[in-house]
Amino acid sequence: MRWLDSKLNWDTEVPPLVFEAPMIFSHEMSSHRELKEAFVSNLNGTSLGEVALGSFLAPLCLIGRGQFLILYHLGKGVLPLPWIPQLVLDFSMIVLPLVLSCTVLSDLLHLVILGLAVLAGAVLFCICHARKSNAVVHSQDTVAKCFLQSHVHYSQVPFVTIFRVLVNVKTAISILAVDFSVFPRRYAKTETYGTGVMDFGVGAYVLANALVCPEARRKEVSGSKLNHVVKQLVSVWPLVALGLVRLASIKMSDYHEHVTEYGVHWNFFFTLAIVRVVASVLLALFPVHRSWLLALLIGGLYQVMLETSGLKHSIIHNRDRTGGFLQANKEGVSSVVGYVAIYMAGVQIGLYLMRPRTQVKEWIRVILNLLLGSVVLYTALAVCQAYVEPVSRRIANLPFCLWTIAQSLFFLTCLSTADMVLLFIKNVSGCSWVSSSWNPIRRDASATEEKIKEKIEGLCLIQAVNRNQLLFFMLANLLTGMTNVLVDTFNCSDSMSVCVLLLYMFTNSFAMYILHLMKITVKFW
Repeated sequence: MRWLDSKLNWDTEVPPLVFEAPMIFSHEMSSHRELKEAFVSNLNGTSLGEVALGSFLAPLCLIGRGQFLILYHLGKGVLPLPWIPQLVLDFSMIVLPLVLSCTVLSDLLHLVILGLAVLAGAVLFCICHARKSNAVVHSQDTVAKCFLQSHVHYSQVPFVTIFRVLVNVKTAISILAVDFSVFPRRYAKTETYGTGVMDFGVGAYVLANALVCPEARRKEVSGSKLNHVVKQLVSVWPLVALGLVRLASIKMSDYHEHVTEYGVHWNFFFTLAIVRVVASVLLALFPVHRSWLLALLIGGLYQVMLETSGLKHSIIHNRDRTGGFLQANKEGVSSVVGYVAIYMAGVQIGLYLMRPRTQVKEWIRVILNLLLGSVVLYTALAVCQAYVEPVSRRIANLPFCLWTIAQSLFFLTCLSTADMVLLFIKNVSGCSWVSSSWNPIRRDASATEEKIKEKIEGLCLIQAVNRNQLLFFMLANLLTGMTNVLVDTFNCSDSMSVCVLLLYMFTNSFAMYILHLMKITVKFW
């Protein structure tokens, strides 16, 4: 069981060499395999509230990172920082908290979030107090009015970029962390029904891809729509290749498999590839701005099919996998429909978020609409869970689609709110040297300042991962397999587990960071 099923499983177990007793060796290997399979089976997930609670952690860390840089600058520190301190800062403020939150601090997450919120509020108060001491005091109404009427400029919508990067980073953490006992079992993928953190990660990855697809960005299609579909069909070959590599590695290594996750031969790479192609066909046939309607129809009709046919019973209760390819991979094949619905909803959200806006009050309205959409979908989810069935990632039913979209909107709300808080602090302090966040439009900005801002973006870990997201994802899979070969994850202590995870994430982050410094974008399709 893996978030995104993205573990390529180059993680063949290498037990001690025992030449004298090959039968004992085989028995021990089989026993260890069964233990690891049981370790990720029959799980029921956690509550909707705990998953939603985790949405506050990353935004608070981003605010703390921005406040640190602003205070450093106000204390006459020179920005940008050298690349090594900047990497250490970004890793410590973004990646480290995510690792700790799903390991040793998982049971104290609410206290960690409360502490970070109090600290951020205190620092904000200090910055505002310092401003009043060094400048003409204006009324709160004047400050608020000026802020709402101010404008921002951007090449990317910052919180959309951060959402996609954080989904990728959390994916990389989870695919290895789930093998350690320090990772809470309630966060892992559920067996049939339930809401695990990794269950949300699967759906969020699909939605994150949809947010910035060509259709959502209103990118002009060159040539006919048929040529565009063919181009999209060709572009998914890396996902198909990764899926085949994963399949081959599992079968050749005889590594433990959780077949109720996607099936005997299926994995999530194949799902991602098919969803993208199917969505391209649908978007070529129907208006892009009606993607929400397609999402509703696909999700609703799929749920009706599950309820009125024998499909749901066959997936959940029929363990026979000898009836051909479809029977052997019934979970993976059938759940594609639900993921297509999520993707279409993501396209609609992306269309809305990518509209040209410059005024702050327009973006505040967007934040409120994101929150409203999340509340509406959570209400619909409550109705579905009460009168239809609970959330099931295994079959990607309608409740799963509603939960994925609702929770994604809530996470986007938290990230966009953090962006607004940082923008307010920038306006109050007069310091704009924070990467991956809104930049206020200043008429007196010099060419030198613009070059400094560009240099700061070139030293940002978030932008480094964003530049090569697929490569980051692939390297995470490779390092996951290598770690499983070198480390006995099943019997590792909590402290050692955290150290291994941090080393693994730093190695991956460092590789992306170096490529970013060299302005290298790896794209081979």
